[in-house]
Amino acid sequence: MKDKFPPQINETPEWKKLEKLALKNLTLGNLFSDNPARFRDFSVQTEHIFCDFSRQIINNEILKGLVALAEAASLKAKISSMFKGEKINLTEGRAVGHWALRVPAGKPAVIDGKDMSKDIQEVLGRISAFTKKVHSEKRIRNIVSIGIGGSSLGPEYLAEACRPYARNGMKLAFVANVDGTDFAIKTSGLDPAETLFVIVSKTFTTAETMKNAETAKDWILNNLDGNKEDLIKKHFIAVSTARDKVEAFGIDPENMFTFWEWVGGRFSATSAVGAAPLSFYLGHENFEKILEGARWMDQHFLKAPLDKNIPVIGALIDIWNINFLGLKTRALLPYSQLLWKIAQHTQQVEMESNGKGVDIHGRKVEFDTGEVVFGEPGTNGQHSFYQELHQGQVIPADFIGFIKPAYPLGNMTDKQVDHHHELMTNFLAQPDALAFGKVSDDPARTFEGNRPSSSMLLKELNPFTAGALLAWLEHRAAAKGFMWDINSFDQFGVEHGKKLGVAAREAMLGDKSRIDAFNPSTRRMFDAIMNGELPS
Repeated sequence: MKDKFPPQINETPEWKKLEKLALKNLTLGNLFSDNPARFRDFSVQTEHIFCDFSRQIINNEILKGLVALAEAASLKAKISSMFKGEKINLTEGRAVGHWALRVPAGKPAVIDGKDMSKDIQEVLGRISAFTKKVHSEKRIRNIVSIGIGGSSLGPEYLAEACRPYARNGMKLAFVANVDGTDFAIKTSGLDPAETLFVIVSKTFTTAETMKNAETAKDWILNNLDGNKEDLIKKHFIAVSTARDKVEAFGIDPENMFTFWEWVGGRFSATSAVGAAPLSFYLGHENFEKILEGARWMDQHFLKAPLDKNIPVIGALIDIWNINFLGLKTRALLPYSQLLWKIAQHTQQVEMESNGKGVDIHGRKVEFDTGEVVFGEPGTNGQHSFYQELHQGQVIPADFIGFIKPAYPLGNMTDKQVDHHHELMTNFLAQPDALAFGKVSDDPARTFEGNRPSSSMLLKELNPFTAGALLAWLEHRAAAKGFMWDINSFDQFGVEHGKKLGVAAREAMLGDKSRIDAFNPSTRRMFDAIMNGELPS
């Protein structure tokens, strides 16, 4: 079996060489003093994004070694296979085509040998037409998108990032958690007559989504007078592939917008999953700008050399930190309140994609894959968990900043800075504080430094750059999966818990065999939940 497949990446000479390089005691202070041009050698400048990774604990030899590792892993060929629409999702026998959703009209988007461009543009055209109808009638002012996981996190990140571009009077909320509190809070204060629900579920069977969808149906029918069927058709649309189930729910199938099996949930924000609610909220022209930004990053990822490729460089540095330096957690630190959802979306893209234990050949992986990602906008995070970053565990960090503010507040004077420049003083200071530390006679006030970070600087946050950042984090995760030779596009790890949840639901409905099968701990909590009292 072992001879049948190529060696795993950790068995290659390139990996072994990097293991030896990791033994060197490099410090960022010395790396900067030894190379005054370091900032130039370890950065990538494009027309839209400046990426500075000079504060990562690498030197030229390590960077070349990482690029050599990427070449040994055939990274370029694997990226090309994805953009050719080949079936690289081997466990599910599917192509991976979220990039095709961003291909401009009139250009081919070949997936598994078929040009899907007309199908993609047809869906976008229908969404654009429906958007014009919503805006022209001025009846709907509240959009509530009901989905979970990939049906929620990516679109919500984009909605929050693009909030300044929302159409006047339009509100957009996302209901994901099956905890009824989520639905109650998100619909509180909304006028049902002015509310449109977007039910997002590929199969229209996702348990949490359908429970929330039924609650939404009751909310509309209990609060509005009129014919039941007409009310559902007026206040519900669907993003799904299950036309029969959508129709059975009561939604007009003409108001169902589809996507395809080659669009994975966490990569679906630029499909109808995001296009429908975001077009209603922002205007379809702004959703098109999101697509343009993602398309720009798609082309950068496909065409830029490995050592000047922003998603690839991010992936290679992640692999260096995870597999060679043993740093398995990453902080994502946007210096924009509008990006408060980007860390949450990145968690799913990274941790659901790359938290794998076997490679694409079914062999157990003998090295760490994936990483823990967390984050919070600066400066809030500075007063929350930066203490850990500066003097606790070594946690690599990514800083994201913007030259222009979304909301200009305050004035620059000789004696004070405005809000945005106050924010950016911290964006400039924190990476240096982490990298170079501070020596003090008081041990409690000593900062060891040598804590790695990268910084990304963009001119402004708008729909285009929000789309570019979306594609950046998608491709960074995919590049790591390609390097590790794992399948970043399935998620079987979520299935087992779901099946046990089905058993628990059947037990709650009185199936004694399910109750008897519980282990003693679960049985005790089950009884407490059903009896309404804590265990005695």
